[in-house]
Amino acid sequence: MTARLAALSIDALDPQALGRFWAGLLGWETGHSSPDLVSLTPPDDAGFRLQLLRTQEPKTLPNQMHFDLTSTSLEQQEETVGRALALGARRLDIGQGPDATHVVLADPEGNEFDVIEPGNNFLAGCGFIGAISSDGTQQVGYFWSQALGWPLVWDQDEETAIQSPRGGTKITWGGPPVRTKMGKNRLHFDLVAADGDQQAEVERLLSLGATHADIGQGDVDWVVLADPDGNELCVLASA
Repeated sequence: MTARLAALSIDALDPQALGRFWAGLLGWETGHSSPDLVSLTPPDDAGFRLQLLRTQEPKTLPNQMHFDLTSTSLEQQEETVGRALALGARRLDIGQGPDATHVVLADPEGNEFDVIEPGNNFLAGCGFIGAISSDGTQQVGYFWSQALGWPLVWDQDEETAIQSPRGGTKITWGGPPVRTKMGKNRLHFDLVAADGDQQAEVERLLSLGATHADIGQGDVDWVVLADPDGNELCVLASA
């Protein structure tokens, strides 16, 4: 069996404000909304959810994962950038240089994302969220391919990428050099067992190279693990 990607969770100082930003930018619908948790779903209820989870910890380091948003034309790229800025994003200089054709932005809490130029063949047909671009090793790409049952669609020069057999957003890992992990990631994947057997899924992930992780979660009905690079993930009791 394999796990299903239920959600990408993002730690947020203000989940409701950050939820409004991402709902407005992506055109996703707000489901559950409380001061501590906001859930966003695509309009067609396909793919994964976004969850904004309250934290008291401000962002101080680059994220291990970020969105690559696609464009079908220069006009659409400019429109996406303009909409993001109007919603509260800001431009970000991470050393991309003046000749870069993609635009680097940060959401209102500083989470990085890219608006990719039109004509990017690797992201063609992947949808508006073309990729969840990740800092990580080749080994962790192999781990997630087995964990989700998503085939490798790129495996070259220690860079890897996977994609659901149904298509949609790719998950990519850039290979070395990989930044030293400093504390808990602000973004993590939430998984649910495809057959509903949480404990069996935890054991399977451990056999693939995951390890148990303690982030102070206490007595909860989900299980916190870390992938082979040390990135946290949660195995939920149910979707």
